[in-house]
Amino acid sequence: MGDRRAMQVLYERYAPGMMSVCYRYVNDRAIAQDLLHDGFLIVFSKIGDFRGEGSFEGWMRRVFVTTALGYLRKTKKHQETDYLDQAVLLTRNQVSALDRLSSEEILDCISRLPEGYRTVLNLFAIEGYSHREIAGMLGISEGTSRSQYARAKASLLKTLKELEII
Repeated sequence: MGDRRAMQVLYERYAPGMMSVCYRYVNDRAIAQDLLHDGFLIVFSKIGDFRGEGSFEGWMRRVFVTTALGYLRKTKKHQETDYLDQAVLLTRNQVSALDRLSSEEILDCISRLPEGYRTVLNLFAIEGYSHREIAGMLGISEGTSRSQYARAKASLLKTLKELEII
């Protein structure tokens, strides 16, 4: 671990964004804080591994996603579910209704999802991983990843209807 001032600057610059990453996965502020701390310890100890391929923030985000997934794996909160016969697709009206929501309102709706749904939704829709990559990360089948994502969308749709947003 190197220069303490440099570590402090790095922490102050990236902590809010990385806290959001952690919180999206665990939906518990105290646990997210612990993951933030653990993630920064990893970043500080492995900063020499960053090869300059892609953005530094992207590299850090991957460290924090991996840290959060490790926590979920250890606590076995991610459960495999059955396949869905059909995915629920958002119609144009539903998409325009989403445009009226603030990012805070969207994150609140996502935070209401069960852990497994929320994890796959975050990895696929927000982080941009493929279902194949997600399956490898979580130790599930590619079909289960797709199923979790479809169920997450269906659950979000239900929440939006209950809130009378759509």
